[in-house]
Amino acid sequence: MTQHILVTGGTGFIGQRLCPELLTKGYRLTVLSRQSEADVKARCGRVEAVNQLSEISRLPRLNAVINLAGEGIAESRWTEKRKQELRDSRIALTRQLMEQLQSREQQPEVIVSGSAVGYYGSHGGEPLNEDGPVKDEFTHHLCADWESEALRARDWGARVALSRTGIVLGPDGGALGKMLLPFKLGLGGRLGDGQQYMPWIHREDVVKALIWMLESPEASGAYNVVSPHPVRNVDFTRTLGRVLGRPTIIPLPAFALKAGLGEMSTLLLDGQRAMPEKLYQAGFDFKYPELEDALRAIV
Repeated sequence: MTQHILVTGGTGFIGQRLCPELLTKGYRLTVLSRQSEADVKARCGRVEAVNQLSEISRLPRLNAVINLAGEGIAESRWTEKRKQELRDSRIALTRQLMEQLQSREQQPEVIVSGSAVGYYGSHGGEPLNEDGPVKDEFTHHLCADWESEALRARDWGARVALSRTGIVLGPDGGALGKMLLPFKLGLGGRLGDGQQYMPWIHREDVVKALIWMLESPEASGAYNVVSPHPVRNVDFTRTLGRVLGRPTIIPLPAFALKAGLGEMSTLLLDGQRAMPEKLYQAGFDFKYPELEDALRAIV
């Protein structure tokens, strides 16, 4: 029997690459999205679409759920209103999703749910595995509460895997999409002192990791979905400049970022040296473990 998967966030930067890959593997997909069915199909392929959480209870048998919903954390300044929007799009939605799934006569056996390396908060050069220390700050509480809602699926016996994703690099969007124009114009440079770590990962490896979590019976709990070779911002800057053949001599001072972005500047000025220890122990094979290879494949 064809396995049926519900995907939330399927039209997002990761989801629109994940869905075609799942279809290629023979899965049947239903995508929860506020977009029209035509737009969902245009981004995701031959999927079914639902617009409301309440429709989930009427879906035929679900074998698994991949929950990637959440508004972009770096889209606008973190006002109190924006923080609540971020919490609602992750925590409240996941809570409501779990309630709808639990109300079904048959619940899915597997939940793969999004999170982020922001779970650990701001750290320096200290390597962080999945049991690493955390800082008492907004991103930690956002991710911890998000994960906690997904873990409720264990109450009905589901296997739950959490993807603590880093900075996702790929064409046509994401973090790199915001960087390319100034770098191509020769206006790129380090952020602050450039010593903060960037836990990057190629989008193809994110998709590969999510499918591994879906299909591997032993996959459970949190995984750092990041390259095994994180780099400092200054090294990322130099590498991107080299790939593009452009100079990278115009730094953006920390005070300017703090003035312009407020608390959200911590995303750019602080970092995490997150390491994919559990994926490594499981024998996961990264397609793009090295930054320069990943950037050349993209640009």
